[in-house]
Amino acid sequence: MPRFTLWNHVHWKPRSLSPAVADLVLVRSDQMTVTLREVTKEDLPTFFEHQLDAEATRMAAFPSRDRDAFMAHWARIMSKETNETGILNTILADETVAGNVVYWEAAGEPNIAYWLGKTHWGKGIATAALAQFLTKIEARPVFAHVAKHNFASIRVLQKCGFQLAREDMSDDGEELVMELRSDRCATAANKSTKT
Repeated sequence: MPRFTLWNHVHWKPRSLSPAVADLVLVRSDQMTVTLREVTKEDLPTFFEHQLDAEATRMAAFPSRDRDAFMAHWARIMSKETNETGILNTILADETVAGNVVYWEAAGEPNIAYWLGKTHWGKGIATAALAQFLTKIEARPVFAHVAKHNFASIRVLQKCGFQLAREDMSDDGEELVMELRSDRCATAANKSTKT
């Protein structure tokens, strides 16, 4: 999974979605339906539990937060007053909250990140959700930061058309900065995400 970056420098722009776009079906197969919708406060306890998983935090190279810090972070990024450019979506797999995918701008750079609960790994959900989410993002290029050792998330990003832009060192270790310059992600992802 891409590292879930701190959004201390976020400037968000409210973005309203029409009711037809609020719940998008990403993938339908005999096994599951994957959809996106706006994040609600009711999703936060599930997101909190997802980020407590030791293997997930190791893969993301991002430490878990205690409940108060986690809820304060999400309250800040969900506020229309403190975030002007962001889009926050919950990922649903057969109506179960599987994770989240988000967009924000930091220092003039458009970024995406996602976090998927461990029980939903390896099912094509991340690729399907990210491919559809990227259709909402007009900015190109768009960037994703991923721990260098997180091969699964690197592969998800590659399936969605991201390529390596650079390698960086962060406080949490080595990371790759992946970049999407075109809209070829939807075609590439749709070929590989039938779950």
